[in-house]
Amino acid sequence: MGSLTGSPWIYAAVAVSVLLDVFLPVLPSGVLVIAAATAAAAGSATSAVPQAVPDILVLALCAATASVLGDLVAYHLAWRGGKRLDRAIARSRRLTSAQERLGVALARGGGALVVIARFAPAGRSVVSLGAGAAHRRVREFLPWSILAGVTWAGYSVALGYFGGQWLGATWLATGVSFAALCAAGAGAAYLMRRPGPRGSGAGA
Repeated sequence: MGSLTGSPWIYAAVAVSVLLDVFLPVLPSGVLVIAAATAAAAGSATSAVPQAVPDILVLALCAATASVLGDLVAYHLAWRGGKRLDRAIARSRRLTSAQERLGVALARGGGALVVIARFAPAGRSVVSLGAGAAHRRVREFLPWSILAGVTWAGYSVALGYFGGQWLGATWLATGVSFAALCAAGAGAAYLMRRPGPRGSGAGA
């Protein structure tokens, strides 16, 4: 990990990991972003000798862009998924509920659910696939996906960077920062599980 965070390849690794974790939520994209930001903090603290470490702004931009692209890929695949995907979603209470709530939220012009879901385990997958399968218009979904990607990337990079500033470039710093990211994910999952307003249906 140390050799990777000191190489320009870290940006490619972050981009691929974040882009693909919409399909494979087990990928450690959050850990990778935090570890790279922790390395950036360690490098900035050492002024005597310049070190090849990630730039936090480029790192955040890379993670946010990959997040949005991954959302759009999942969205378009679900849009074209056909009857087989519709049946799979119908069999999943979680996907059906998220699809209905997302439809209402986007129709009302408030897609905060997209942002919240970005932090929840597999929430990004549920929302992106649900939006595509429900044939929500891209202009309804995309702005919230961008906000979600920027918010998640900024939060993850900030955790790693400030954790590295306070605790040094150690596994302890990465672990504490990742625990904070998991805490945000647990809170987001709780909000997603809360029932929506009574009497609300899916938006057209």
